[in-house]
Amino acid sequence: MATLKLKTPPAPESGRIAPQRTPVRGVGAGVNKRPTLAEAQVQRAEREARYQEQLRQRFGDRPPAGFTRRDEPQSAQPAPRQDRPPRAQPPRQRPDTPERDARYDDQLRQRFGGAPPPEFARRGDARGNPRTDGRAAPRPEPRQQRSPAPQQRHRPDDDRDEREPAEHVPGSMRLSKRMSELGIASRREADEWIAAGLVRVDDQIVKELGSRVVVGQRITVDAKARYQQAQRVTVLVNKPVGFVSGQAEDGYEPAVVLVTPANQWRDDRSGTRFLREHLKSLVPAGRLDIDSVGLLVLTQDGRVAKQLIGEDSEVEKEYLVRVATANGKRLPDASLALLNHGLELDGEALRPALVEWVNDDQLRFVLRQGKKRQIRRMCEAVGMQVLGLKRVRIGKVMLGDLPPGCWRYLRMDESFV
Repeated sequence: MATLKLKTPPAPESGRIAPQRTPVRGVGAGVNKRPTLAEAQVQRAEREARYQEQLRQRFGDRPPAGFTRRDEPQSAQPAPRQDRPPRAQPPRQRPDTPERDARYDDQLRQRFGGAPPPEFARRGDARGNPRTDGRAAPRPEPRQQRSPAPQQRHRPDDDRDEREPAEHVPGSMRLSKRMSELGIASRREADEWIAAGLVRVDDQIVKELGSRVVVGQRITVDAKARYQQAQRVTVLVNKPVGFVSGQAEDGYEPAVVLVTPANQWRDDRSGTRFLREHLKSLVPAGRLDIDSVGLLVLTQDGRVAKQLIGEDSEVEKEYLVRVATANGKRLPDASLALLNHGLELDGEALRPALVEWVNDDQLRFVLRQGKKRQIRRMCEAVGMQVLGLKRVRIGKVMLGDLPPGCWRYLRMDESFV
């Protein structure tokens, strides 16, 4: 078993002072001297005098009624000062005056149109003071709730757009319509830009929908709007048989389902990378029925849609149509002339078209309008049956070598007009 030995510190050498240890309770710690009873009473009197001086500086000669000292219980209330007893404050009342009563009576006449009803009585003067004539005012009966005002009937002349001003400058038009005519944006797109404060008319920002302009005013759009417009894409699809142009119907899928990375044409030279955002608001600009094939345009750009399917659109659409006559003979020249001009559909004369033979059983149609199943109905009108229909051109854009079921982006250097 090990033994621990403690060494005794060496005694200080003669002439040297041993170092002092730090006191346990700090430097100079020791027993405090307690004051005597007389000294304690003097200190308490000094503290009380300082405290009273602070009260006078804070509250003046009279502290509030609810004030209590820390060393007093909360329920104890300070006794009133003997040198200044509290004064009773009578309730404030304003005596009736002829001028005040005259003003009050005038208000009653304006309210009731003459003498007030019998059940109405004043409870006091104009400022609510109690009556001084000793009579008690009768309590008024509870006021009956007013029935809601009947709603105004809708009048036929109120069918106009609420945003349309009642009066406007002659010859003016809505700003969104003017932007659509100038080819700046579609009307819906223009309304979105106006609401966002991205449109200027003569260098002034216009945010109010329904604003009107006149021909000659300068319309500009913000760079942010231009950037948003540049991000919108147009897709060219070679639609096969069995797909509809727009929304799904009768169990047939829309052509937009073909726009997938796997179906993108490998020879697409647009330089645009496919993004899922490109499928948002991608709508057809023109139709091809379920039995027709060829070039179909899907776009996010309202300007492109207006160019192709607008009311005043003059963009040509070219078709190759395989036909057969009922008797197996060649179509007479008179019937071919009717196909070019002279037919009517739905009681409306068709625009002039270009129709010519490509070979013995195939015709080439060039149209500048697009009625529902127009080519098939035109051929039926002259005794022919359509066996196949393919659209090969829209404006300046050709279908080219795009395979069936594939798609590509419209290039920056391409345009329909």
